[in-house]
Amino acid sequence: MRRRGPLLLVTVLTLFAGCGDSSEETSTVAPTQSAEQQVRAAFLAEPDCKPPGGASRWGCSVGSYRCQGVVTDRGWSVSCAKPGRSIAFRVRPS
Repeated sequence: MRRRGPLLLVTVLTLFAGCGDSSEETSTVAPTQSAEQQVRAAFLAEPDCKPPGGASRWGCSVGSYRCQGVVTDRGWSVSCAKPGRSIAFRVRPS
């Protein structure tokens, strides 16, 4: 009878360890340097990705990435993401 307690505990913990949604199993993969440069170039070339006059924040789409730009004292801080990947870069004022 005493041996059932630990066995029951191990069984319950094993069942709970398998619970959770599938998004927990995905990991963010660091993009290659080439992918980052391609997204950056596409962002700079996309007319919709230019900041609207007077705006401090804006968003746009670049391929399958969704990007958000923020005006800072050093230029634009840009973050682009899609499921499982993200890229961040800075654009200096010209």
